[in-house]
Amino acid sequence: MGAEVEETLKRIQSHKGVIGTMVVNAEGIPIRTTLDNSTTVQYAGLLHQLTMKAKSTVRDIDPQNDLTFLRIRSKKHEIMVAPDKEYLLIVIQNPCE
Repeated sequence: MGAEVEETLKRIQSHKGVIGTMVVNAEGIPIRTTLDNSTTVQYAGLLHQLTMKAKSTVRDIDPQNDLTFLRIRSKKHEIMVAPDKEYLLIVIQNPCE
């Protein structure tokens, strides 16, 4: 399984416009990243909180539903979060490319 994850991360990172990828555990602690340490810690903490809030909001609206993907677009970046039971996959990319 580890090799499969590495291969997927390499494939995502090779896409045009991708600035960085990270995998964050259920507690919001980064376990894999292609970004520098301070950026990783900042993004991991904030996006973990936002994802948990979004997940909770989706559940409040419909208890039978669940968050499957979160996409945030700003002037500078596009941030995509794919939540799983135990992990978050976060991809940061340049939206203009």
